[in-house]
Amino acid sequence: MSGINIGNKIKEFRNLKGMSLKSLAEATEVSSSLLSQIEKGSANPSINTIKNISEKLDIPLFLFFKEDTPKDDFIVRKDSRRRMTFSKEEGISYELLTSDLSGSIEFMILTLTPGMESSEKRREHRGEEVAYILEGEVSLDLEGDNFTLCSGDSAKISSYMKHRWKNNGEITGKIIFAINPPCF
Repeated sequence: MSGINIGNKIKEFRNLKGMSLKSLAEATEVSSSLLSQIEKGSANPSINTIKNISEKLDIPLFLFFKEDTPKDDFIVRKDSRRRMTFSKEEGISYELLTSDLSGSIEFMILTLTPGMESSEKRREHRGEEVAYILEGEVSLDLEGDNFTLCSGDSAKISSYMKHRWKNNGEITGKIIFAINPPCF
């Protein structure tokens, strides 16, 4: 993701929300010095840190990875999707299927290799989510109840329901999901 400075974007959104560095650090349970290093680009945040920051700032996660140049394309080609992958968690990737997040719905694919989870703990967000299991077998931890879902199954997750996905199967799982309004 050359050309995208996540630290600058975090600082920009924090300032737009009128939050001090210290208050955001406390809210996300990250030290002020680490958050300062992240904003300066001298430290790289983990995916869970970025998720916590996006939740506390009430900013969709993908905005931290969005290029500053607007794209007028309404077509998204398979080889030009915006992707988020993380070096520590190579078995997890998100792909944005819509051209941007400016509309009223966000549409994505989550890919989980065997044994991987979407996050360390259950997460919640505003917006109703509908997920469709495209490939594999995954478990959905929904408010502490676990459901096994296979290719062709779907699930509806209401706004602010705590949840996470895990691939307990032996093959890579792919989950297509839509969230309204966009909040990732």
